[in-house]
Amino acid sequence: MSTSTHPATSGGLVQITSLEEMIRQRVAEERARLEKEAGIARKEIHHFHKPIERPFTADQRNKTTLLFGGLTWKHEKLVHGALEGLGYKCEVVPTANVKAFQLGKEYGNNGQCNPTYFTVGNLVQYLQKLEESGIRREDLLNNYIFLTAGACGPCRFGMYEAEYRLALRNAGFDGFRVMLFQQSGGLDQSEAEAGLCMNLDFFLNLLNALNMGDIINEVAHQIRAFEANTGETDAVLDESIDYLHEALKKKSPWSVESKLGKAANKIPMKGTVEYLGKFLNQLMSDDYMVALNQVRDRFNRVKVDRFRVKPIVKITGEFWAQTTEGDGNFNMFPFLHKEGAQIIVEPIGTWIMYMIHQVVQKIRDTKGLEEGTVAPPSWRIDKQAKIEWNYRNKLMKLRAAELIFAREYHRIVDALGGTAHRLVDQYELQRLGHPYYNSRAGGGEGHLEVAKNIYYSNRELCHMVLSLKPFGCMPSTQSDGAQSAVVAHYKDMIFLPIETSGEGEINAHSRVQMALGEAKAKAKLEYKEVLEKIGKSQDELKAYVEQHPEMSNALYPVPKYKGVIGTAANFAVHVAERMGAQVPYHAEAH
Repeated sequence: MSTSTHPATSGGLVQITSLEEMIRQRVAEERARLEKEAGIARKEIHHFHKPIERPFTADQRNKTTLLFGGLTWKHEKLVHGALEGLGYKCEVVPTANVKAFQLGKEYGNNGQCNPTYFTVGNLVQYLQKLEESGIRREDLLNNYIFLTAGACGPCRFGMYEAEYRLALRNAGFDGFRVMLFQQSGGLDQSEAEAGLCMNLDFFLNLLNALNMGDIINEVAHQIRAFEANTGETDAVLDESIDYLHEALKKKSPWSVESKLGKAANKIPMKGTVEYLGKFLNQLMSDDYMVALNQVRDRFNRVKVDRFRVKPIVKITGEFWAQTTEGDGNFNMFPFLHKEGAQIIVEPIGTWIMYMIHQVVQKIRDTKGLEEGTVAPPSWRIDKQAKIEWNYRNKLMKLRAAELIFAREYHRIVDALGGTAHRLVDQYELQRLGHPYYNSRAGGGEGHLEVAKNIYYSNRELCHMVLSLKPFGCMPSTQSDGAQSAVVAHYKDMIFLPIETSGEGEINAHSRVQMALGEAKAKAKLEYKEVLEKIGKSQDELKAYVEQHPEMSNALYPVPKYKGVIGTAANFAVHVAERMGAQVPYHAEAH
């Protein structure tokens, strides 16, 4: 920029020392003139700065309530029980609604993605309701804390913390505490305040609650679609979640002191023993299995009619939009159920396995490329070996984490009857998704949206994939671009992306109805072809089932046959097989 000096004048004009300043001043003068003409009062700009957070200390634990939310009500209630079992006071922020969305827009920044508006506004709405109930604002600031997940990267999820604080300030709750646990922090959350101990007990309890929530949620969706008595599944679900909540609440964390009393203090390496003991107790204990088996038996008493031909709809998309059960995704789950679909929901467990997988991928990709390190000369075999050991040690720990998590997840699947889907192998998802969406690209669900679409369609596990994604979600928008290539390569695939927002529900439901019509036709045609191939009529099959009432139990195991998707079609093949018919299908594991 060139400098242009102008002499001061006797008329009192400001001296312009550079061309840039002259332009800036003239712009300011023109803005002031236009604002004056329009009658706009000039407001001083106050930029938002992250406040210095007041700590949550251990002595505050007994009088401080942790608020959390954003999942399904099943997950939230179970997490509530798990946290109470660790001695915390906690409350669940109810599922976000349209009013919460509007509050989020009112008090938050412009241009945020849909989950930001819903979740931020939902916290403000809940605090306002607490205040209306008679709790003083000062007490809300001092005795309540909002606990949420944090992240970084290209997704605006990394901005949630700042958005919460800004909206709270604008709504008059300046100073309300927001605490994060980082998705990538694992068991070492070094910044955690002493009031909230993010230790092994915390994460084990949390993962147990989330896994139970995943599987019982899927089992309920499986049964609800075919229940003989409307509403019975939901009644059992309510009862079961209450029961598991109490089981989680009453479960005391394993400790050396609880086993050895005062003698525990004399054990060498007590910390290591305690750590290993907790892990072994998690792996070997059947504490939760007894409770889960009781829930299984209760669900199994629900009678179902599997001869109802329904299209299976797999739900994928952005994490929050595919999980929430309210206005945030246009109440899509009850809508699909009302329209006659069977739903496969997406478990949070897949996301946890994805996070571990991405860390493994990063370690492999950056081997020997650590910033600031100098590779030892080739003749220093000792140093070369140490580097190789550190690398393999990291991978070994992560691989152990993958195996342990999957084992614990599948233990709960089996305890609840074994009908829920098992976790999909992340390496298989990477293999399927990478040709269309680079698996190194982070943010949102990454390559998972593409990979799950291919996996569930190509493995004949669903008739249609419905991807729920929030308005303004950058990673999901990228996925949609890649999905056009996927759909072009898999001609029989029915894939529908729906962008959710605070409005537009009727339009979204209309689009889903159109795609669902195609999926229904596909399911009916499949069922008709199956009946022709097995040589049995539906009346014959139904008569056999009436003579064998155990086949109408909700958790009766129905095999998955190669080339058959729908529940009614698979059940028809299975019944015909039991009747002694020669069927041109063979069962497969899934």
